[in-house]
Amino acid sequence: MERDEHKKCVISALTDAQKIAFAPLTFQAVNAMLELGLLKQIDSRPECIYVLKEELNLSEYTVSTLLEVAEASGIVNFNDGIYSITPLGQAFLYDEMTRVNFNFVKDVCYKGAEKLSESFITGEPKGLKAMFGDAATIYPYLSKLPQDMKNSWFEFDHYYSDNCFDIVYKIITPVSQIFDIGANTGKFEKVCRKYNKDINLTLIDLPQNIEVIRNDPELAGCKFHAANILEEADNLPEISGAVVMSQFLDCFSPQQIKFILEKVAKAALDDTKIYILEPFIDRQKFEGAKLSLVHTSLYFTCMANGCSKMYSFSEMETIIKDAGLKVNAVYDALGAHDYTLLECVKNV
Repeated sequence: MERDEHKKCVISALTDAQKIAFAPLTFQAVNAMLELGLLKQIDSRPECIYVLKEELNLSEYTVSTLLEVAEASGIVNFNDGIYSITPLGQAFLYDEMTRVNFNFVKDVCYKGAEKLSESFITGEPKGLKAMFGDAATIYPYLSKLPQDMKNSWFEFDHYYSDNCFDIVYKIITPVSQIFDIGANTGKFEKVCRKYNKDINLTLIDLPQNIEVIRNDPELAGCKFHAANILEEADNLPEISGAVVMSQFLDCFSPQQIKFILEKVAKAALDDTKIYILEPFIDRQKFEGAKLSLVHTSLYFTCMANGCSKMYSFSEMETIIKDAGLKVNAVYDALGAHDYTLLECVKNV
């Protein structure tokens, strides 16, 4: 009996191993089914191969080959010669999170992922360097990315944090002014202005990004400060009120985060509150969310900077303490994707 159980475990492990071995091809098969309209057609009406090939003007080879992969992967069912879609298949059609993640991997990460080993060894984003030879990080090059890649990057970036900005605003206000470090496209500021048109807002980001967003009419009246926060020579303005860093610190290594927090603390008045918004891997309710986050770390490795990752709460808390700050309050489970907002203050 014990031998039978062991045999079952081995067979199950081998099956899972084959899924991983062929995962890149499965991914591309799903992409082909989406691009060719095959999944959409089966979702609208279960059909046999011969009807599908006529309706979609595809060869029998194309339809049968892709659907065999889809059936083996649980994306479609096959009964009595008829293919029908499963809930897993429908996720690729209708679930926004799946669509955003899929496009991000396809357009931003897929080619660069083959450089993972080299990126880990060198501490450089070798997948990105294959596109821009002198690139140390992806951020100065965002405006130069191919359009599909750029669209998928920003959609991924905005999808997760944007849905909790309203909650964050209500937690941190009232406050005299807000400094947004890593302001990106100014989405948070637009939420702030929805509630208070006269709020004092300062957006801090790389010079390349500031050059793009300072002409946004929705941000008229905001202050802009261009700086590479990792450069010793790039000073921050005097900071008071509140600092917000939304999904910003995960773009840096632990040593760099410590440097940034020390720099912010040095520029901040003693009563300034420093807010860190992150989706911590050890604060997720769902297995799929944790899976997404730990794989996002690999994007940072091969495409973004070669040294950062999605952090756990315990890791971030340690860095915060090492930087001379303390966590004053923790707000968990914000938005649809279980973000955590840390309210930090200087040790004075």
